[in-house]
Amino acid sequence: MNTTFLEACRGKKTSHVPVWFMRQAGRYLPDYQRVRSRRTFLELCKNPELATEVTLQPIDIFGFDAAILFSDILIPMEAMGLPLEFHDGRGPIFPEPVRDQKAAEALRVPDTEADMPFVLETIRLLRRELKVPLIGFAGAPFTLATYVIEGGSSKNFVATKGMMFHEPELYRSILDKITACTSSYLIAQAKAGAQALQLFDSWAGALAPCDYERFALPYVQTILADLRQHTDIPLIYFANNGATLLPYTSTLDADVLGIDWRIPLADAIRRAGPHAVQGNLDPLALFLPKEDLEARIAAMLADASEARGYIFNLGHGVVPETDPDQVKIAVDAVHRFSSQGN
Repeated sequence: MNTTFLEACRGKKTSHVPVWFMRQAGRYLPDYQRVRSRRTFLELCKNPELATEVTLQPIDIFGFDAAILFSDILIPMEAMGLPLEFHDGRGPIFPEPVRDQKAAEALRVPDTEADMPFVLETIRLLRRELKVPLIGFAGAPFTLATYVIEGGSSKNFVATKGMMFHEPELYRSILDKITACTSSYLIAQAKAGAQALQLFDSWAGALAPCDYERFALPYVQTILADLRQHTDIPLIYFANNGATLLPYTSTLDADVLGIDWRIPLADAIRRAGPHAVQGNLDPLALFLPKEDLEARIAAMLADASEARGYIFNLGHGVVPETDPDQVKIAVDAVHRFSSQGN
């Protein structure tokens, strides 16, 4: 097995810089579109054979050094008892948002084996097929809470922040249940065979640092502590738009901090404390001409030379309009440039 990704997570020297991309399996790939055309998105997530197929596609096509489970961060929220819908052009919708104590009390902490067996079966199938490590994942509690409180995606998070500031006890009761669900879910993924776990805090950057410290950080700390008691696999925390949060995220008991593109990589590495670092190419930089893209990658690899461990990734997910040939150029460039001299 190619273990460079796991070695980099642990801060070990590797033969080349490992690379994987968030949303590396998805809409930009014609092979994915072929599979997706036969199913709704949720049906695809819940079909272990098809989820395995689309997880493997970018590994086979591009030669990434790690695979990430094909699923969605909101799957556990549905298992908590919330109807979940996906609409083209609108994204995820929770038609019954959680905005009062009755709704909060109705939330249940699911049993992953009983309520989300398809996720664990997908992991087991993938472990039989993969020759690179498999990353499991979940959404971080604040990010998940924004969806269930707002009822879907939001620009300003008015309902979420209003609850945080005016009804903090209600907010905490919701976050406590989401945190318990997330810990249990990730522990089950590790037991099923996931070889690393990533916690996605996609909307953490919407918070002022002082509010992040109070309303998001403690729940992440709880999950990481829970995971440390049950598994020794690498743990990754990614706070999107999180450069201003590094004074707090650098204290987390994670092995790797994911970094978005809004901060120079060398600066992030200096501020990341004892962590390995993952990131941080702007996803739209994949639209650059080949020579410019390769030059950008070479500069990032140079900036990463002082990292305790380094994993090349995007600063967020691949966008659907991306040309797959550009992804191939990027992966090949990372491997080629980083292996020179080894």
